[in-house]
Amino acid sequence: MIRAGVATVDITPPAGLPLSGFAARTLPATGAHDPLTVRALAVNDTAMVVADVIGLHRDMSARIRRRCTLPDTNVIISALHNHGGPVSMAGRLTIETDETYLQRLEDACVEAINQAVAAQRPATLSVGLGSDPDIARNRRHPDGPVDRALPLLRVRDENGDMIALMTGYACHPVVLGADNRLWTADYPHYVRRALEAAHPSATALFVTGCVGDANTGHSAHASISLATNPDRSFAAAERTGEVIARAALEAPQQSLGRDVKALEAQVTLPFERRETETPAQLATRWRTERAEAEPAQAALLDAWIHWAETIALEPADALSGRVSVLDWGGLPIIGLPGEIFAATALGLRAACGERPAFIAGFAEDNPGYIPPEEEYAFGGYEVDEAHRYYGQPAGFAPGCAEAIATAATELLGRTGPGRG
Repeated sequence: MIRAGVATVDITPPAGLPLSGFAARTLPATGAHDPLTVRALAVNDTAMVVADVIGLHRDMSARIRRRCTLPDTNVIISALHNHGGPVSMAGRLTIETDETYLQRLEDACVEAINQAVAAQRPATLSVGLGSDPDIARNRRHPDGPVDRALPLLRVRDENGDMIALMTGYACHPVVLGADNRLWTADYPHYVRRALEAAHPSATALFVTGCVGDANTGHSAHASISLATNPDRSFAAAERTGEVIARAALEAPQQSLGRDVKALEAQVTLPFERRETETPAQLATRWRTERAEAEPAQAALLDAWIHWAETIALEPADALSGRVSVLDWGGLPIIGLPGEIFAATALGLRAACGERPAFIAGFAEDNPGYIPPEEEYAFGGYEVDEAHRYYGQPAGFAPGCAEAIATAATELLGRTGPGRG
């Protein structure tokens, strides 16, 4: 028998804390546009969790899984990756963390899981794919790949009342730009609001997919600006979210089975230094550039100078990344660490065959961009620069994305069709 429960815990910070997501933005938040939350959906002895922050550090995720009421192998904790949230990862993204808030975030994740488990009742699950909302664009290549899948999971109780809705899409939650100083979940806030308006008894979850090279159409470097832009406003985020929600609600309903399982694997993720100049040479050059830079560019160069004088001198030891799969009655929910690219996601969807699947980026850990091998020749922010902002001594080596995909594919091979 399937039992399901859902819970929401507020994690909206107070005004005055720094926002995370744009190096160009150095002033603190002035208030909240919409509440930030942790949302958990527990199915039998497993749970999917989404926190409205830019990322979670693997150490915090491991503590959350150990502290919650479920077996720690049975939980996927992912981040929404909104860029209108607080600093949520110690030692990353250039800004000092507020330890009181980090503890609040960790406790809220544990509380959301435990509340969702306590709220469980007999339920049925169904899933389908919505129509392509045609929102995401490959920001590195004009005709580059995009993961257009839009799954919608419906969770109903024995009376047919909707308990939860879960959808996911692969588009960076960066409709709002660096000029925004309000806490916000960006366009996923509007997706969830529209889904809950259509089903008032339900709680909606939004799972951010593999968005390392996908947003609504601007380059990563376009965010090094504090200028206002009507295409990057709350009105634009609302339009985007409502288009995605309408497309998701068109999804057909295919009943899922009753078998539930959880699988995980660890993957070694080595680093590779790509800079040809020494850290000292880089710092000298960037100081010269900073003298004539605009304020937004100067803020970015400050972060890079700090990196060259500190983090770049640290040993580039490999990280361990957790890859996880929940199988909910034949529906795969795949958790991948970091900023994964569309090509990796599309390969995993092919491995799922005809089964709809959720692919969650930023799951368990967000250590930075993990590009597929073919992207290294093109360089750019995601390949050559972002590790400085992420507080890593170097970028991830070619082959890391492929190792993650191989581990996920092997886990998928141990799941079943499970349709009811």
